[in-house]
Amino acid sequence: MTRPGEDIAADGSPVEVYRRLPPNGEAEIVDAVVPIGATVLELGAGAGRVTRRLVALGHPVVAVDESAAMLSALEGLEGVERVQSGIEDLDLGLRFPVVLLGSHLVNSPSPVRDRFLHTARRHAAPGGDVMIEVYPPAVRWEVGRSSLLGEVEVAFEAVRLDPPFVHATVAYTLDSRTWRQPFEAELLGEPALRAVLGGVGLAFDRWLDEKRGWLLARAPA
Repeated sequence: MTRPGEDIAADGSPVEVYRRLPPNGEAEIVDAVVPIGATVLELGAGAGRVTRRLVALGHPVVAVDESAAMLSALEGLEGVERVQSGIEDLDLGLRFPVVLLGSHLVNSPSPVRDRFLHTARRHAAPGGDVMIEVYPPAVRWEVGRSSLLGEVEVAFEAVRLDPPFVHATVAYTLDSRTWRQPFEAELLGEPALRAVLGGVGLAFDRWLDEKRGWLLARAPA
């Protein structure tokens, strides 16, 4: 169980687990589409598992997260500017050629999702790329289903489907310790995604992987 005093982000994410989760090809998906050396605004960067790979691929990153404990994992990393802020409240007064909204944040139920997308839209340069991670249709929402991500075992301990919503608790096990994080998500097919993107002034462009877990949206030129 989670122990008192451990670092837990405001959304319930266990910091130590997120420090130890490995990248899973996310940065390569971004790098394959965007201009060489383009600066990336990463919304919800967490402890930087994607950030580090983006920098290694030659992309300066402005890493945004509301958790100081998460961002501390990126301290001193060349090519990274850390910004502690909730995504909903972020207003840097700058535009970026690439905005990244990962971690399935687009599946947050409205109105939180819409506030995330508004932030992405107002920070995207004219015609800029907004790259978004979404729960793909093939996800199996099953109690007991587990997978190993690097050193971390991830398993669903509770699942309740109320289409299009899912309510679940995920358990992370690392070094014989377990953290449990409940969450709610809204599952979005392509028509729904096109609608919510259009509602904030973004245009669905295309899927970026076969599983339909990453999409590219465009800001108006």
